[in-house]
Amino acid sequence: MTALPETALDVVQAFWHLMATNDFHAVAAVLAHDFVLDWPQSNERIRGTANFAGLNTAYPAQGKWVFTINRIVAAGNEVVSDVSVTDGTSDARAISFFTVKSGKIAHVLEYWPQPYEAPFDRAQFVERIE
Repeated sequence: MTALPETALDVVQAFWHLMATNDFHAVAAVLAHDFVLDWPQSNERIRGTANFAGLNTAYPAQGKWVFTINRIVAAGNEVVSDVSVTDGTSDARAISFFTVKSGKIAHVLEYWPQPYEAPFDRAQFVERIE
């Protein structure tokens, strides 16, 4: 029998581990029965584990999704992760704010920022991140 996650950080790390399997139905193991995911940029809400798994399963991909945790920070029942996502063709980044209650993820507020070129010439003030 697998041990249950003990802290909010453990729960979110388990979430990303399960996401990496690409078995999005298995992710329900760490989601609350009334789970909600909000995407403010597109004004969308995913309510429930079935909708979460269905959306991720149906999402078009060129290959297996790979999730790389760049950074994860936890305080109490709140966890923030910065994760890079790729299917080998598409690359994206997700900034996710998790709320964990009773050992399960109850809510996620998630942003998918798009890279962009600097809006004006500020080369004298900055250095490029490679």
